[in-house]
Amino acid sequence: MKNILLIVCDEMRGDCLGVSGHPDVKTPYLDSLALGGLRFDNAYSACPSCIPARAALMTGMSQDHTGRVGYKDGIRWNYPHTLAGEMTKAGYQTQCIGKMHVHPLRNSLGFQNIELHDGYLHYYRNSEKPYYENQKVADDYLWWLRNELGPQADITDTGIDCNSWLARPWIYDEKYHPTNWVTSRCLDFLRRRDRDKSFFLMASYVRPHAPFDAPKPFFDMYDNIELHSPAIGDWAEKPNESSRLLTSSEGCFDADMRRRAMIGYYACISHLDNQIGKLLDGLYFENLLSDTLIIFVSDHGELLFDHNMYRKSRPYEGSAHIPLIISGAGLKNRGVSHSLAELRDIMPTVLAAADAGIPDTVDGQDLLSDNFKREYIHGEHSGGNIGNQFIVTNHDKYIWFMQSGKEQYFNLEKDPHELHNAVNDSENANRISYLRSLLINELKNRPEGYTDCKKLISGRPQRDYLFDEK
Repeated sequence: MKNILLIVCDEMRGDCLGVSGHPDVKTPYLDSLALGGLRFDNAYSACPSCIPARAALMTGMSQDHTGRVGYKDGIRWNYPHTLAGEMTKAGYQTQCIGKMHVHPLRNSLGFQNIELHDGYLHYYRNSEKPYYENQKVADDYLWWLRNELGPQADITDTGIDCNSWLARPWIYDEKYHPTNWVTSRCLDFLRRRDRDKSFFLMASYVRPHAPFDAPKPFFDMYDNIELHSPAIGDWAEKPNESSRLLTSSEGCFDADMRRRAMIGYYACISHLDNQIGKLLDGLYFENLLSDTLIIFVSDHGELLFDHNMYRKSRPYEGSAHIPLIISGAGLKNRGVSHSLAELRDIMPTVLAAADAGIPDTVDGQDLLSDNFKREYIHGEHSGGNIGNQFIVTNHDKYIWFMQSGKEQYFNLEKDPHELHNAVNDSENANRISYLRSLLINELKNRPEGYTDCKKLISGRPQRDYLFDEK
């Protein structure tokens, strides 16, 4: 059985790879991984925020089967089949290091061992939480950091909120950064692993999710270059007063602070790339590269001021389009795949590579199968006025906002940055009608009542979770 390394990062845009042609971002190690492997340039997160995206990743199910169609903490993860659980059953030594973002916090989800760091989670910082469930106790990195630097040390010591667009370099030695911690713990796992078993290692990094706090050398890489401007569609609303809020999803008024945030975001990506390089070196020195399959993916993207927006959960490319690379042992095809891929496909791909059975609950497909094919992906995210549904193919996208009923259509082949909403262009009428019918079919059995099977119905109450809470 081959070893499998699954590298997951948080909030990395699909276009933020040098090999993808990004004009600014430097990612030499990931570029090398992609050039020696298979890169999917049409990979998406169907429900682009941390919890629902990771539910798809870890169960292989679509969002209407995980029940997670928005961001909601405190819902137990009770799934009969998980990626880690099936790999453990298959005889692998299974280990996660880094972010899980499940409930309860120490839910193993089938891993034999977890060294946890979830970033900053407001829900689990509440003083009313039980001691053992408080993040300062349950999170292994935070516990380690306090043992290293003193009882008051915290990830917030840079003074930046985990959802804001502020940016400043890491204030401690680089070895204390959470990105470095994940890598160092992964290398330690490789040292002490059971060498009579194949391993499934999930290296799960919080960055480039805010706070944008990479070590200073990575800020310096971008400080003195002219960065490309965010994409602003002809349909985009101008920044309003809410964009002055540090955690606003409406962008940022101040041009200098926008540029600083972009520098910080790119710095976090280059820092992550550097640490992935260190992890790959660890595989090399352990003579593991020849028999390890490596998968790199992000849970969702980051709008980074495209269309005067920030953060994620919206249906646009910056938010929903993700990087996906498969490289290493046993790979038959290399180059670039234009096939539509989604996070639900990771579980069946890993299980197939491990010669393990794929449960009937899995909706995804094996990305490395000769039969892999998909016409479209149905995506969505709850969120009041920005709650959305979308259908994306490998060349266009239809969007419907559940509250207002507003529609958008983008021809991604001609308009990859979604600069023109072509929903009212007459030549697109038949195509839009077809994509709308696909969405109606996807929503016909949903409890919210978004359709009567003939048309879409706006203004219905939205849900973050579809099933009864348990």
